[in-house]
Amino acid sequence: MRVCVVYDCLYPHTIGGAERWYRNVAARLASEGHEVTYITLRQWRRGESADFDGVRVVSVGPRMHLYRHERRRILPPLLFGLGVLRHLLRHGREYDVVYTASFPYFSLLAAGAARGRGGYRLMVDWHEVWTRSYWQDYLGRRAGLVGWLVQAACLQVPQRAYCFSQLHARRLRAEGLRGEATVLPGEYAGALGGYSRTAAEPVVVFAGRHAPEKQVGALIEGVALARERMPELRCEIYGDGPERPQLLRQIAAHGLGASISAPGVVPREELEAAMRRALCLVLPSRREGYGLVVIEAAALGTPSIVAAGPDNAAVELIEDGVNGLVASSAEPEELAASIMRVREAGHRLRESTIEWFEQNARRLSFDESLDVLSADFAGEQRPGDQSSARSAAASLNAR
Repeated sequence: MRVCVVYDCLYPHTIGGAERWYRNVAARLASEGHEVTYITLRQWRRGESADFDGVRVVSVGPRMHLYRHERRRILPPLLFGLGVLRHLLRHGREYDVVYTASFPYFSLLAAGAARGRGGYRLMVDWHEVWTRSYWQDYLGRRAGLVGWLVQAACLQVPQRAYCFSQLHARRLRAEGLRGEATVLPGEYAGALGGYSRTAAEPVVVFAGRHAPEKQVGALIEGVALARERMPELRCEIYGDGPERPQLLRQIAAHGLGASISAPGVVPREELEAAMRRALCLVLPSRREGYGLVVIEAAALGTPSIVAAGPDNAAVELIEDGVNGLVASSAEPEELAASIMRVREAGHRLRESTIEWFEQNARRLSFDESLDVLSADFAGEQRPGDQSSARSAAASLNAR
């Protein structure tokens, strides 16, 4: 098969769960003998090659800052969408399948618009589906309405759709997807066993982007409260993002510089070592499309605390009291209480976390999802054939 993978970021030039997913997908398909092209925005120095593992990387837009302050800029997605459209109008017939993220939406609209000329099949990942109310909370009433309408237009593009949670499968149906959605089993690409049990230190860890929806500030407040009962408690905050300067000021304002560290982005080995010895991972996000870091922590025997919320699919990965806890909210008092519950559960919770991982790891693995995708790459019919929709519906109903 001749496959075109479309995403505006490329790991490790930018770091995130989606970036790792698309790089892994492209590399896996290339290893199976497919001819794979990855089109993206340029994030490397001009004149350098970004090709990897038998995958040809093509830049269809310039190197740009994707974020301004706390939110994504509008210009990069627009330019990327135009670049995708231009590329697929010229080269679409060279591909059998175009596999793209739904977001940023203009690239999906471009792929849909060029498909009539290119004749390729369109397969789309929906990591998240936002409700109209969330769009308006995020961008304001008018701009949020525009964002929701653009998302709705993307749902009307004929496609084979995939997502990673039951939450977003339901949303895809409710928001008007043409056809059905296949829920992929998972995204975990690490080892499936062989980790040694490690005793916990009195430290909680956060790993992720420092953005408003991650609510890292609530964790800082929660740790401050928990330290009133557990003065030896420390916190390590890994990652980077637009809210990092504010978080550093918040740590200093509480006088917690000796207890809360924020080393930024660190090598993968260092992050894994930190999670392995942590009392727990805390993910206070109000919005998660999946929550891969929860699985990664469980693989190391470390339970997770996630915050309940209507937009947080990570709660689907937690069996409360088995591999972690679901806090009723991300309020600092709730996070502090959950941290104390993890401490009280002690080694028993770490043992049950490892057992949970051993029972679920293969089901939630990247390889399981790639098996589903590989079968679809090889066997799906041309656009317009209704068997693909029936197959996807059967896949979802069987779960």
